[in-house]
This record gives sequence, structure tokens and C-alpha cells, in this order.
Amino acid sequence: MNTQMIKWQEISAQQKVDALARPAIADNALLSTQVANILSQVQKQGDKALYALTEQFDGIALSRLSVTAEQVALAKLALSDKRLKAINTAYAQIKRFHSAQKAQDVFVETCPGVRCTLKTEAIESVGLYIPAGSAPLPSTVLMLGVPAQLAGCQRTVLVCPPDKDGKLANEILVAADLCQITEIYTIGGAQAIAALAYGTESIPAVNKVFGPGNRYVTEAKKQLSQQVAGFAIDMPAGPSEVLVIADEKANAAFIAADLLSQAEHGSDSQVILLTDSESLIAKVADELKTQVAVLSRRTIAEQALKQSRLILTKDMTQAVEISNLYGPEHLIIQTLEPQSLLKVLRNAGSIFVGAYTPESAGDYASGTNHVLPTYGYSKVISSLSLADFSRRYTVQEITKEGLSNLAECIIELTDAEGLDAHQRAVTIRLEDECMDGN
Repeated sequence: MNTQMIKWQEISAQQKVDALARPAIADNALLSTQVANILSQVQKQGDKALYALTEQFDGIALSRLSVTAEQVALAKLALSDKRLKAINTAYAQIKRFHSAQKAQDVFVETCPGVRCTLKTEAIESVGLYIPAGSAPLPSTVLMLGVPAQLAGCQRTVLVCPPDKDGKLANEILVAADLCQITEIYTIGGAQAIAALAYGTESIPAVNKVFGPGNRYVTEAKKQLSQQVAGFAIDMPAGPSEVLVIADEKANAAFIAADLLSQAEHGSDSQVILLTDSESLIAKVADELKTQVAVLSRRTIAEQALKQSRLILTKDMTQAVEISNLYGPEHLIIQTLEPQSLLKVLRNAGSIFVGAYTPESAGDYASGTNHVLPTYGYSKVISSLSLADFSRRYTVQEITKEGLSNLAECIIELTDAEGLDAHQRAVTIRLEDECMDGN
């Protein structure tokens, strides 16, 4: 476990770069080739490839790919009232926040006779990839399914790797049902992304795919978004990360718990503390050792902590500068006056303000989305929202008077660019005396 303090003021420029370096994402030729072969197999063989690859990678010989309505009904009966209530509460919270994001058409008459509109429409078909590693992830179903439902996508398709019995977790099916998802398939890995992109006999292709996954899934999303016309992905994916900014009054136990909640995601996760208090760093280091010892995913968390950073800054201003430079997926502020820092913090996927706002709340039930940009992409890519399930396009309607008002501008600029046909498309209309002015 790396609990050694880094004094930012005393290290070189290169050491500062190294301190904020993220774990390397595997990007090797073998992975690329393996994924390309899987994609090709699905493209050529369709459902046959999905059955074969599921048996090869998951050890399951499926009799069918889709989940039936009866299986969904049985899933509801199998869950305790307490578990059902938790899923419903999270669903309501996420829906409440995302409902407020509904876009309104924008109408502007830019000059007399020239009417321009910005319209928003749902993406027709979307695919939701739900990982199924050591535990089911109903929270991810909700984070993807709720905005798809609210946006009004005509088709929402959920794919998830089956368990050893060829089934999906009851929690997954119940969450999907809440989001009115009726197309559910028991497939995972790169082959599932290929099915969503290419389409097979059982699974028509979708326009865009969402959701996290392992490196094979990530590589498949990358390759397919570059190969299949009209197929898009949500965002680039990398290991999970959290950065905490804290002052001397912060609760060291809270901070350690926040750091570990992210460290347990995976051995390549990265957690960072920025503080101007040397005594707080010592307390957090002690808490990390104590708390990690009792975690069920201790081995994973300890591996992640090897890439942890406990950084001593000159003051809070410097802490903000470092955070903005790093651009974390999750940013937690535990200071006496967090709102003052919020005004100057820019680059983060999601920000958690105050001692009683753990990152776990955003992962499950505060209402914000937990699908966030990692690996520094928070500087240029937004957290997932309702807008990602829609597309925007413009409409313009111009009267003859309106075109006449714009003609001089258009003629001059088309002349500058040497585009005679563009210019003629304007002048021929103004020369037509038979037009009624509409």
C-alpha cells in the first residue's frame, strides 16, 4: 500500500507529472486482434457466433438469447420487499433529476423573414451494456435505462453476460422492467457490442451503445465506432478514479472510506487526496490501513492503493490547481467552506460537496448519473445525461423578403470563396418575379 506523502512544493516538474500519471490502459496488438476476430465472427455468423462465443467465454450453452416476460415476472417475486423498495427509490430519484433535463425547442427569428429553430429528438434505438462481474449492477441499469426512457427512444436493448446458469440477476431484470425495457439478451463481452452494432437474426442493430465494461468491451466499442457507419458510443472509458480535496478539519475516517469505495472497483483504480494539512495525511494513511483490512474486496483495494497519492499542498488554491490539472472522474470536497472552492473547480465528471456527500450516493441514489468521463476526459466530455440519448438538429424557413435581407451578405461571401453555384442558388430566386413572396 502506497501511503507515502508527496510534498508538492518540494518535487520537480517531472515528478509532478509522474504523481498525476494514471495507470496505463492496456492497448496492445494482441487485444486489438482478438477483439477484431470476435467482431468479424459475429458479423459473418450472427446468432450462431453469439451462442458459440458465449459458450467459449462464459461456459454456458444457451438455448435462447432473449429473456422472456415470464422470467421478469418471476424476478420480481424472488426479491425481498426491502430490495424492491431500494431499487424503486433509486429509480424515482434518478428519474426526478433527469426529468428536469428535458430540452425545449429553441426558436429565433434572426432577422425579418428568417426563422431558425433548434429541435431535439430522441435517438431511435440504443443499446445498454450492463457488466456482470463479481456482482450484478442494477444501478447501472437505472443510470442508462432512465434517461433512455425519458428521452423516448423507440427501442432500448439491454445486454448482460449470463451467470453460470445462463440467467441474469433478478435485480437486473427488475430494474430493466421499471425502465420499460422489454428487449433483454443474455450476452456479454465484445460479441454483445458487435451484435448491437452489426445486428443479427435475433438482435436488430442500434444507433448508439452505452455502458461500462472490461477491456474487451471497451476495445470493441472503440473499433466498431470507427468501422460501422452511424454507430456511436457514449464516451471513452478508463479505470475508475476519485480525488478528495480536504482541509485540516476534515474527518480522516470519512476520507479513507471515500478513497476505498473507489479503490475496490478494480486493481487499476486510482485514488488521490489533496490537502494542506500534514497531520490529516497521517490520519488518513492510518485509517486506510485499518479500513482496508476488513473489506471483502481487500486484495483489489490494496492493489489500487499502490497507485494512490497523498499529496501535501501549500494551500487550498494550489489544491484546486492540481485538481483542475488532473480532471478526476469523481471529485469530493471536504472543507469548512466547500462552496468557495466550487466556484473555481472546473474539470470533474461529478463533484460531491461536504462531509455528508459520499461518492456512493451519486453511484446509487442521489439522482445524478454515475456514468462519468475518466482518464482526464472530464476536461472535454460531460457526465452522462438525458441529452446523450437525443440528437439536436436545426430547421430554417426563409421568406423571399428574408432571403433578400441576407442576399448581399451571402453573395459577398460566396464570391470570396469562389462558389458560384452557391451564389446562384440565391440570386436565381430573387430574379424570379413569378414568386408570390412566400
